[in-house]
Amino acid sequence: MIDYETFCQIRLLAQEKDLKPSQIAAELGLDIKTVEKWMTRETFQPRQGARRASKLDIFKKRIIAQLDRHPYSAQQIFQQLQQQGYAGGYTILKDYVRLIRPVRKPAYLMLEFAAGECAQVDWGQYGRSRSVRRAGACPSS
Repeated sequence: MIDYETFCQIRLLAQEKDLKPSQIAAELGLDIKTVEKWMTRETFQPRQGARRASKLDIFKKRIIAQLDRHPYSAQQIFQQLQQQGYAGGYTILKDYVRLIRPVRKPAYLMLEFAAGECAQVDWGQYGRSRSVRRAGACPSS
């Protein structure tokens, strides 16, 4: 497969310099059959890849069903599918799970109050305080 730039060079050499396919092939370092093929084309058409079936295709409904029942991790689903005969890789499964998994909502709640409407106090303690007295001891007068 050639790129658009090479296609333009072939067309330029063929039309403006009136070179033969063998001469163009020698100059550009291409096979003569490739040059002949692209000389006859009017426009550049990139190669269209063939759609292949994925090893994951037959398991997609099972994955969706598992995620509907429980929020399994991709690793857990991978292990379950391997027991069912899945021969594909982990990465393709992980990418698919990421694609279909529902988006998580933030795990926090934003609270907004007007000034002076609410106050928060943290009654924390760090270390040992000197003013701590033993239970049952009376303060000295």
